[in-house]
Amino acid sequence: MTILIAYDGSDDSKAAIAFAGKLFPGRHAVVLTVWERLAMTSARASAGLMVAVDQSGVEDEAIGQAMSELAARGAELARDAGLDATPRCDVDAVAVWSTIVDVADELDAELIVTGTRGLGGVRSLLLGSTSDRVLHHAHRPVLVVPGPNGKGG
Repeated sequence: MTILIAYDGSDDSKAAIAFAGKLFPGRHAVVLTVWERLAMTSARASAGLMVAVDQSGVEDEAIGQAMSELAARGAELARDAGLDATPRCDVDAVAVWSTIVDVADELDAELIVTGTRGLGGVRSLLLGSTSDRVLHHAHRPVLVVPGPNGKGG
C-alpha cells in the first residue's frame, strides 16, 4: 500500500503525518510537497491573472530547493512516526490540489492523507481549502486529519 501524504510544513500537515503513522505503521508513504513558481504566485495575486511574468528563474530555483528540503523534513517526520517514507517535491501545473490528485493517480496511491488546512487567511477564503478540493476531485480514498487540538477548517 502506498500512502500519499500532502505536506507543507504546517502544524496540520504534521498532524496528518503523525496520524498516518499511527494508523499505518510500516507502510510505504510518499510525502509530497507542492509549490508554485514565484511568477505564477505573483500573477495570481494581482487581479486574479493566470499569466506568468518574466523572471530569471533564480528565485524559483531557490524556492524549489527550499521546498525539496521541506519535503525531506516531512519524510523524516513520517519515518519517525513509523512509516517507510520517501520525499517528493513537485511544482504545481494548475493548482496545489490538482497536483496532489495527479501525483496520487500517477503513484496509484491507495490513500491520500492531508491536513485540514495549509493555506491561511484571505487566500484560503478565495481559493477554498486544498483538502476540500482534494476530497472532491480525487479518485481514491482521502483522509483529512484535523490540526492539533482539533483545530482546522
